[in-house]
Amino acid sequence: MNVIRQPKSNKLKIFSKAILVTIGAMIAAYGLEAVLIPNNVSDGGVTGLSIVGSELFGVPLGLLIAVINIPFVWLGYKQIGKSFALYSILGIASLAVGTVLMHHVPTIIQGDTLLVTVVGGIIIGFGMGLALRNGGALDGIDMLAVLLSRKLPFGTSDLILFLNTFVFIVVSTVFGLQGAILSALAYFIASKVIHIVEEGLSGSKTFKIITNQPEVMVETIRDRLGRGATYTDAYGGYSNEQFKEITCVINRLEESKIKEIIHEIDPGAFVVVYDVAEVKGGNFKKKDIH
Repeated sequence: MNVIRQPKSNKLKIFSKAILVTIGAMIAAYGLEAVLIPNNVSDGGVTGLSIVGSELFGVPLGLLIAVINIPFVWLGYKQIGKSFALYSILGIASLAVGTVLMHHVPTIIQGDTLLVTVVGGIIIGFGMGLALRNGGALDGIDMLAVLLSRKLPFGTSDLILFLNTFVFIVVSTVFGLQGAILSALAYFIASKVIHIVEEGLSGSKTFKIITNQPEVMVETIRDRLGRGATYTDAYGGYSNEQFKEITCVINRLEESKIKEIIHEIDPGAFVVVYDVAEVKGGNFKKKDIH
């Protein structure tokens, strides 16, 4: 019987991830309060809706960010897992607090619309990418897109674009057409920065894993991540030793979790990761994760 080897201590790793998620949220909050919002430029997703609500009703931006993201965090918990939900709660709470603390910080750029969108998009994208890289999310729109992609014949990236189209229509009612266009441009730039920082904006990723504990690895991925996997026989080119190569396709929000699983079961496993443009078909139905 194979026994899963538990790591000696995960406390330092968990703490460092939490700190980096918090730092990412604070960076994003600074980009909002010091660059975008003072120049009547919004962001996409839940943050963009929160900015509109704050401008219309005078409700603190941080409060709206926290409240509107609640159902999306629940989706993250059900579809991705407890640790992702906890890191996301930390990130969203930090973003909310950050916007309150930085509400009166000096505006670093004023008037130059092109520079505002570029600098604001880079700052926000870096902050969000840093949070995603460490297992958390600062905006719930991605979680909704991941869920809908399992129910509809569209990719996650298509759904993110589709959902944000409605967000920018709402933004235009407050900031005007020019403000909405600039907001969309800032969001586009932010998405590219997220891709650089986090390595994968919204597509799927394929993990190919060669391990000496393939059965335990597949079972753990299925039980803790809710993902299926396939086996392929592989042979070592030097030793001619036979292995079982595991192939598993995940979405980008699950990358941090599957890496933890691989490291926990077999730290010496050979792993290859590459981006997938589109995923269709298959009979495996992803279950809720606790």
